[in-house]
Amino acid sequence: MHEVKNDIEFFVTPGYGQSALAERHYHQAVRIGDRVEISGQGGWDDDLNFPESLEDEIVRAFENVERTLAAAGASWRDVVHVNSYHVLKEPDENFDAHNEVMFAQLRQWMPDRPPIWTEIGVTALGAPKMRIEIRVTAVVES
Repeated sequence: MHEVKNDIEFFVTPGYGQSALAERHYHQAVRIGDRVEISGQGGWDDDLNFPESLEDEIVRAFENVERTLAAAGASWRDVVHVNSYHVLKEPDENFDAHNEVMFAQLRQWMPDRPPIWTEIGVTALGAPKMRIEIRVTAVVES
């Protein structure tokens, strides 16, 4: 499902994106020409449940980014910029547990072209059990 306004197209990820639009009033992605921007994607399932393990949550967040990009006609191969937001357990905790999985996922989804990446530690995200949120910018090659 998508909405077009002038040269701007808005997209909804099938599944959870439809409820986000209806209940929370936002789209999952926007495409302006060759550029695709997505809203932050967490490691949830279509019912907005989160896995127990941090690793599974990060892997699912990457999968949700792929689903959202696909809705807008893009994929990980088009991604040029990644922002990731991480809830750390303790104020002095480092990113090691997150990074081990993040590095592996970046290599898996983008083996030929590493993106630019900004990683940010935060105190909370949009859902109580969320530990990771990933937002990307893609440029779709003609």
